[in-house]
Amino acid sequence: MQVRREVRAADDGYRNELVPGLKSSADARRLAEELAFSAARLAELATDPPAGYAAVAAADDPEQALWLAFLIAYLGPLEGDVAFAAIDGAATDWATGELPDLSETKLGPRTSHDPARGDRTLTAYRAWAERSGGQVAGLAGEEAWSPERRFSRAFERLGTLPGFARGPRFDLLVSLGRLGVLDLTAESLHFGEDQTAIGGKRVFGIADLFLLEKRSAELTDAVGVPLEALDLALHNWSRPPQGRATMGSQVTADPDAVELIAGELGA
Repeated sequence: MQVRREVRAADDGYRNELVPGLKSSADARRLAEELAFSAARLAELATDPPAGYAAVAAADDPEQALWLAFLIAYLGPLEGDVAFAAIDGAATDWATGELPDLSETKLGPRTSHDPARGDRTLTAYRAWAERSGGQVAGLAGEEAWSPERRFSRAFERLGTLPGFARGPRFDLLVSLGRLGVLDLTAESLHFGEDQTAIGGKRVFGIADLFLLEKRSAELTDAVGVPLEALDLALHNWSRPPQGRATMGSQVTADPDAVELIAGELGA
């Protein structure tokens, strides 16, 4: 049995109703930094996406665009200047039906791929797309759907795939929405059993999924960041610095944004 201990800052008397699980102003300030970074990353996706995501936005074939976006989410960008190099090297053309050879592919810190599973997830994804009449049809659903309903239904549909974890699945849909590839907007974080949920339980001091969603919305409304930003922020906040996932982003958190969020948190 392996025992893991979470490193938390010492209780310094900090208390705030927005983050009732936190007892340290250092933890609260670190959360403000992660929220500011994650919000900046979402803005970057919409205005000046980094290389891998730029290729998704520029793809002439919508099916190829979605395939590239899926591979980015599933494999996870690396850290540093070569964030998308491994994904670019593995990517195939959707129209050929060829699956990527991932045997030598380096995986990012938020990857969903397990080498022991081989290409099972990739095969299942292509089979799902075929049954749906294509990736676009499977993810876009009905034309009359709202962006929020489209996101929830796509998230649910992708949840049937073996090995496609909640975090990468959520980030796939967020990135597609921000890049303007599909009209998608998250209205909840769809908490599951992953690092984001671990962070949420610590920050909000509750394990109940309904209350986690409620407190997440209250927090992001209060500090003025998109709800979607909390997903990566909680993931990174609950990880050691060397385990953070920047998802290929080249931005840094705006100091003014950090101060504004920290001010709302009383940190």
